[in-house]
Amino acid sequence: MFYVFDCTPTADNSEDDPQEFELELTPGVIHQVDVLFQDGCEHEEFIQIYQGNFQIWPSNRGQEIRGNATVVSFREFFELKPGSTILTAKVWSTLGSDWKEILVQIGLLPKRVLQPLSFEELLAAATGVE
Repeated sequence: MFYVFDCTPTADNSEDDPQEFELELTPGVIHQVDVLFQDGCEHEEFIQIYQGNFQIWPSNRGQEIRGNATVVSFREFFELKPGSTILTAKVWSTLGSDWKEILVQIGLLPKRVLQPLSFEELLAAATGVE
């Protein structure tokens, strides 16, 4: 599955009062994340992604993803369990005007597709011992 979410911050959205929007996903493993910043963002539009109160991306807490005419793209292996499939994006800007849309794209697959064998199954297959 491939999900796309969009948001355009405004002057009302500061670091202390960011715009928040939910990324409603399904159970599985997030294997790809892309954040697209349009030309004109000037590294002054920011995003952080959380699960509950825990900042997931960027991994170093308190930092933010930003760019200009940039796709920030990375591979991931982040499992979403049933009942915990909603992430929250926090977006804000220091631009005075002419805000640009930020796109968040997420690739998600069932764990069995990305990891067909558990460690125990792999060990049993390699040793012939079950």
